Amino acid sequence: MTTTAGRLLALLGLLQSRADWSGAELAARLDVTGRTVRNDVARLRDLGYPVDAVRGPGGRYRLGVGGKLPPLVLDDEEAVAIAVGLRAAGAVAGIEESSARALGKLEHVLPDRLRRQVAALRDATEAGPANTSSNVEDPAVDPALLTELAAAIRDHQGLRFWYRGEQPREVEPARLVAWQRRWYLVGRDVASGEWEPFRVDWLELRVPGGRRFVPTTPPFDLTEFVVREVARTGWSVHARVLVHAPADEVLARINPAVGTVEPRDDASCVLVTGGDSLETVAVWIGMLGLDFTVDGPPGLVEHLGVLSRRYAAAIGA
Repeated sequence: MTTTAGRLLALLGLLQSRADWSGAELAARLDVTGRTVRNDVARLRDLGYPVDAVRGPGGRYRLGVGGKLPPLVLDDEEAVAIAVGLRAAGAVAGIEESSARALGKLEHVLPDRLRRQVAALRDATEAGPANTSSNVEDPAVDPALLTELAAAIRDHQGLRFWYRGEQPREVEPARLVAWQRRWYLVGRDVASGEWEPFRVDWLELRVPGGRRFVPTTPPFDLTEFVVREVARTGWSVHARVLVHAPADEVLARINPAVGTVEPRDDASCVLVTGGDSLETVAVWIGMLGLDFTVDGPPGLVEHLGVLSRRYAAAIGA
């Protein structure tokens, strides 16, 4: 049977999770009567927690502003979910140390039972190694910059920044997208009206920022947009590869992160792809398992020639 203290913590957790609850909803979630909910609300008020009652059918409750709110109320699944998220966040360049510190603080404040679960998870898991085959270092992104961009998105505040040495840009930010250990800001360029993805590690904010704006819903899925546009413009190396197979067959073989496919005819298509190095692009197109033709860029053609001679020599051909 749940103790009164445990039930009060569960009630606090529910009140923190959304703006307001009806008495009937709280009673159902806690598996108690409406009278017990009212008594528990009174106990919370006696302990200094500002629980406001909102008049209406069945009565509604919400946490008030200010007062002595609990620093954090987590159930078992929530604590483990946060620990998993912090472990995964260590794979994002620029916030590894912050993630480790946050995980340590979480373990410090948890009850012994949950601390043991989270510690077991920490000790039993490892983050996979960074992809160093391309000899390109993963870019570090300042968490403070991510926070500033997120605040601009929340507040509908325009941004002004320099981007890859271009002229200053003014953008209405819409979303941050994390993909392939990179952070991208998706926004609408004020001057052109076009939507674009911007690599966060390539932009430098200007002060003051842009003007406040009324947000516009983009006519596409933002994550798919980033994948498609990065395949076209966002990598250090870009290639258009003629694949001697139907588009449907190529689409069935590739990860969407590799690029996009443009149908050509019933027997061929063009794979628009790229990467941060020639080596990465060569590996991706080699893993297709299909015949292909590459006529550019020159560096990729040269690198594939080196690979072909190396592989031929490996089998004595």
